[in-house]
Amino acid sequence: MGSADWEAVIGLEIHAQLATDSKIFCGAPTSFGDDPNVNIDPVTLGLPGTLPVLNRRAVELAIRLGLAVGCEIDRASRFARKHYFYPDLPKGYQISQFEEPICVGGRITCDVDGVEKTFRLTRIHLEEDAGKNVHDPKSGRSHIDLNRAGTPLVEIVGEPDLRSPADAVAYMKAVHQIVVALGVSDGNMEQGNFRCDANVSVRRRGDTAFNTRTEIKNVNSFRFVGRALEYEIARQIALVEEGGEVVQETRGWDDDAGVTRSQRGKEEAHDYRYFPDPDLMVVQVDEALVEAIRADLPELPRDRRLRFERDFGLSTYDADVLTQSAARADYFEGVAGAVKDPKLAANWIMGELLATLNREGQDIESTPITAAALAELIALIEAKTISSKMAKGCFAAMVSDGVSAKDWVAKHGGQITDEGAIRDAVEAVLDANAPQVAEYLSGKDKVIGYLVGQVMRQTRGKANPQQVNAALRKSLEARR
Repeated sequence: MGSADWEAVIGLEIHAQLATDSKIFCGAPTSFGDDPNVNIDPVTLGLPGTLPVLNRRAVELAIRLGLAVGCEIDRASRFARKHYFYPDLPKGYQISQFEEPICVGGRITCDVDGVEKTFRLTRIHLEEDAGKNVHDPKSGRSHIDLNRAGTPLVEIVGEPDLRSPADAVAYMKAVHQIVVALGVSDGNMEQGNFRCDANVSVRRRGDTAFNTRTEIKNVNSFRFVGRALEYEIARQIALVEEGGEVVQETRGWDDDAGVTRSQRGKEEAHDYRYFPDPDLMVVQVDEALVEAIRADLPELPRDRRLRFERDFGLSTYDADVLTQSAARADYFEGVAGAVKDPKLAANWIMGELLATLNREGQDIESTPITAAALAELIALIEAKTISSKMAKGCFAAMVSDGVSAKDWVAKHGGQITDEGAIRDAVEAVLDANAPQVAEYLSGKDKVIGYLVGQVMRQTRGKANPQQVNAALRKSLEARR
């Protein structure tokens, strides 16, 4: 059998760090990049006599996400202790939700290679993060940093509906866009604030039973998820076809080597000895809170993308680029609402603006060009006050010197659109370039580009290029 005779069964467990200032059960900060073991307190360390106190904001953010993706919000949810022993878990257990999560069900709709697909969610639950093991290859020792311990997370557990690495990448990207757009998480993958565990098994096409799965742990890159799943699927297929058996285990992705590596045996739920945390009360959520959060939900990225396609006539690609973040989409709407041609606004944002920001390593939130300022520039192009080429020079000055588009035009002059002035420039260029005129008249039409360039040079780039082209052809034909 070849790989075409097999299909993958994939389910993702995505962990997103909630956008709170303090940890989920204490007042220790959640700031990133501080010295090791400074963002801790007695509750973080699980010292005797300490009691956890639930962070209300973490609950509100979990509900916000659940409502946005169609979950049922459990009006009474409960925390449990998940026991395992690892150096970065100071209490010897993790506080999580098991049998009674705060959000149940839900769905994620996304496009996979141009095909709309909807994938089911099992649940979204709250839990605390563990600390971090820091391995020092020089000394051969490992150190423990507990700054992350107790950081609030939501775990977004998907049903095993994904059938390919492409499904998984599209699904993960969609979830990332949603949590960022909602303000639930900053989604920073480099800092570990958005990562996933990928559960994968294989089966022969047509089979419905689930086979033994492996779990690829803590993958924090869309690219890594795709590559890790491609390797693991191929590894499992080859193993089974050779007469071997897949072992239920946790594996890690080694991107340098391009392989997954076995880490440890995979536990079942009963191995964690879950039981309700006796120090935490049942989380009671009243209807008023749910409805207040529902009323505050923003438009989701996918819905906004579809609206951009419908209302502004943008392509799917353009709309997707412009809805990668809420700030970018807001910026586009600010520009498009003030000009005649939304497509021209999209082109300038995706072209000159994003290129400039990328060179500076900045996001659109820190752009030196406001939406109103870019709209003013585009309006001058639409009015033919300046050409597209002139507009690029104007834009560069807006970025470097902070000038307005109107002030730049007042200083440098606008586009020449006077037909008489353009005709005079054309005639002067034709008189000075007799060999090129002869080439054109002999049928070498491409020489027109050279002549257009000469006219633009004579007018210092200010003549309207379309008028120049038309005037040149008219004058050339008159010389036949």
